[in-house]
Amino acid sequence: MAQSAVSLPEIRYRSSSVNWAALWMYALLGIVIFLVMVPLTLMLLNSFQLARPGQPPVYGLKGWQQALSDSSMAAAMKNTVLLSVTRESIALVIGVMLAWLIARTDMPWKSGLEFVFWVAFFLPPLPVAIGWILLLDKQFGIVNQWLQLLPFIKSPVFNIYSFWGIIWVHLTTNLGVKVLLLAPAFRNLDAALEESSRSCGVTALGTLRRVVVPLMAPAILVSTILGLIRSLDAFEVELLLGVPIRLYVYSTKIRDLVTFEPPQYAPALALGTMLLVVLLLLVAIQRLYIGRRVYKTIGGRGFSTRQTFLGAWRWPAAITVTGIAVAVTVVPMLVLLMGTFMRAFGYFNIPNPWTIEHWQRVLSDPLLLRALRNTLVVGAGTAVIGTVFYSLIAYVIVKTRFPGRAALDLLSWLPWAVPGILMGLALLWTVFATPVLLPLYGTVGVLVLALIIKSMPFGVQLSKSVLLQLGDELEEASRIVGGSWLRTYRSVILPLLGPTLITVALIGFMSAARDISTIVLLGSSESRTLSLLSLDFAYGGQFEKATVVAVLTAGLVIAAAGLTRKFGGKLGIAGSNN
Repeated sequence: MAQSAVSLPEIRYRSSSVNWAALWMYALLGIVIFLVMVPLTLMLLNSFQLARPGQPPVYGLKGWQQALSDSSMAAAMKNTVLLSVTRESIALVIGVMLAWLIARTDMPWKSGLEFVFWVAFFLPPLPVAIGWILLLDKQFGIVNQWLQLLPFIKSPVFNIYSFWGIIWVHLTTNLGVKVLLLAPAFRNLDAALEESSRSCGVTALGTLRRVVVPLMAPAILVSTILGLIRSLDAFEVELLLGVPIRLYVYSTKIRDLVTFEPPQYAPALALGTMLLVVLLLLVAIQRLYIGRRVYKTIGGRGFSTRQTFLGAWRWPAAITVTGIAVAVTVVPMLVLLMGTFMRAFGYFNIPNPWTIEHWQRVLSDPLLLRALRNTLVVGAGTAVIGTVFYSLIAYVIVKTRFPGRAALDLLSWLPWAVPGILMGLALLWTVFATPVLLPLYGTVGVLVLALIIKSMPFGVQLSKSVLLQLGDELEEASRIVGGSWLRTYRSVILPLLGPTLITVALIGFMSAARDISTIVLLGSSESRTLSLLSLDFAYGGQFEKATVVAVLTAGLVIAAAGLTRKFGGKLGIAGSNN
């Protein structure tokens, strides 16, 4: 007798097979709760724990007292806020304009320029920072040397080791975030709204300011929140450029508290908890703000996507956007590549300044080979395990009536509100407090676990977006012929999700290859990835080796970005091909 075409949770009490399916969904919810909530809860609880891991617990308020009263911690938090707000404000103004030009105008070269900013989003910050050191170092930076050739300039003009130097380096990633998130939202805006404004005599820029930007408020707010979180996520640039001038931020302060002897876990956890509370309040305010407003940009009468014609400004706009894209992405990477062939990093005027010796040394160094292997293992593990995990979560949220699907949706999104250094710190304590996880400490396994958690929001949301487009009749047909939910998922859903899953896997690989902040507290000498090895070399002053490793890391990320663009273009996530 044919099985009736009803959804899984409706029949979960009619047969043992459906009961097993329900149990698997509860198990999935339990796993997500453990991965997301347990580390954050332990971070809060152990901020009151004064003893070192493995010793009898001693509870008190000393950690919080130190976090609240230590002047260096207050200065670090102040620097964090100032850096984050300043660079986000600059990136927001420029990013909105870039996204509008790429998505809503007839500017030439749009597809290629959008891809450059797509790459900028995933480009590791450390290689970019090293490239800018070669350009803007106060002593040997190429730009400073060229400028001092002018008769009216007697001293260096730029100094990359400064507050504004850190902001400049971060513009690469921040502008990438803005274009990546805002360009698709701009494309979904009905052109009739702009046409009405233009018919009243308002200029294109006036329409952008008075009509488009207010209608885009939700997307702009989301990109701003995410940009702030990514700013707080920053670690390696601040470590490389800030520590030499004693400019500390909360992430570098947490790293010092945890890694220096004796480690001070309580104040580090208290500092992390305070920041986490602020972030969660910020996200809650954002959701409340959007939830109380209605922003309808697509109406039922039809949807117009006619572009804004720039006229005489068409080519100047293209040249300006190209200049920005080249300046923040291409220039530092080309200079970085050049730096790998320098005999002494930054010294262009010595006799015979060029050599391939650094490539020969690094490529034959066992440290590099081990780091490359670790990177590939961590990247592949994050990509494969994470993709399957994310697709299961998305399937339960979208395609079932599981009672816990709303909680599962919220929990899968939460890691986006937690900066990497906090997630790494929380997971570090979870490993210490969980005997079954303790053997993972210092191995690539714990790095994979951390990166799977960190990449969960993007992977789940992207999988959800495609599952929402799949009709329920496909699964119903499978169940009518006797297919279980697992067989239906494996034989029907997964093949249809193929391009999406490839994209999710590639993005997971890129995130794993570039990430430093999430894994810096979890890695050991045996589990160093290329990004961590490059940081070790750069922070230790071995810039010649650091540049080679940084180029290899950036090469992996750019190659994965190209593949992601190819598959993502079919899903509409990699931009328009116009």
